[in-house]
Amino acid sequence: MAKITNDQELRAALNRLTGEQQRLLGSRFAENILRLSRDERIHRAIATGLRDDVTPGELQDAFKAARAYTVKTYTDCGKDTDWLAQADHFVAAAAAAALTPDELMTERQNRAWKAAVQARMAVNCAMMEDDTASESAEAHRQYALANAFLD
Repeated sequence: MAKITNDQELRAALNRLTGEQQRLLGSRFAENILRLSRDERIHRAIATGLRDDVTPGELQDAFKAARAYTVKTYTDCGKDTDWLAQADHFVAAAAAAALTPDELMTERQNRAWKAAVQARMAVNCAMMEDDTASESAEAHRQYALANAFLD
């Protein structure tokens, strides 16, 4: 299999995954930025999403916890921004994306892709406070995670 080196290849590969595979890889994308999360519930939600033996009820509970935290941490545009709080919000959004139940998915949505984009948003926010963070480096880490997952 050819190695993923850009977003087009990543998206195409993610679109070939099953829903469960999307959850697992999306959870890996979220786990990769876990250092930006301030809330233990998000840590637990991501850990739940990474499990192969997870029950539907556990997934539902983890999704609800991540989704509730994204709502709690939402900040209106145009207000003074705490960029690290925004990064924390997007970590939760990445977790929620990875854990989205089938009944809330549309045909064109992909859990892993949405988690990847939310993870990059978290890194973008962190870049405002930490000049060592890099969105392009995050994209390359995602390519590496996807390549390892697909091998």
